[in-house]
Amino acid sequence: MIKINKLSHHFELGKKGQKTIVPVLKDISMQVNKGEIVSVVGKSGSGKSTLLNLISGFIRPIEGEIWIDSVRVTELSEARFADFRLHHIGFIFQSFQLIPSMTAYQNIELPLILKGESETKRKQQVERLLEKVGLVDFKDHYPSELSGGQQQRVSIARALVLEPALILADEPTGSLDSETEAEILDIIRGLNQELGITFLIITHDEEVARIGDRTITIKDGSLVEGGIVV
Repeated sequence: MIKINKLSHHFELGKKGQKTIVPVLKDISMQVNKGEIVSVVGKSGSGKSTLLNLISGFIRPIEGEIWIDSVRVTELSEARFADFRLHHIGFIFQSFQLIPSMTAYQNIELPLILKGESETKRKQQVERLLEKVGLVDFKDHYPSELSGGQQQRVSIARALVLEPALILADEPTGSLDSETEAEILDIIRGLNQELGITFLIITHDEEVARIGDRTITIKDGSLVEGGIVV
């Protein structure tokens, strides 16, 4: 599902002529197989979030290749990568990233509207996912009227609505209490087992990392454990 070959990245700080190069990732090679749950762990500043942003196409690597579902995404233009993301990748964020002026139903429905799906198909998809994440009775609630766990369930449903083969999760339980965290992890595990969705989870939490079939550890920008060299 994901293949990464000799990926390196750095940031440039300072003004022109006085720039400082700050290495972030160094020669990363790894892969995530279809149907796996893979956890990427590391301390703050280790480079794991930068890795997620590179895989997502939100930033471009200085060196190296990224393949997602047999597509060499590092060769795609920004517009083509945006279209690829819409159809192939779902996202779950720590801060939920829900639109406050939209109900739970409308937040989940939005990607289908952007894709141009008919109202009938949108209704079928959204209601099916509301049932799956246990929010049928809360579909008309706004994010401010939902608990953190309920908001993350909406986020998960939104990530699933276009039926992606891959979901990227950035600290998906980072702002939740331990009981709610366990519920969200159970949902992720169930979706993986039932639908075969591949999950790449960025986390610093050992409890969350245990959900993975495999753990990849990043330290000071280098992969130190768990990657499969391609």
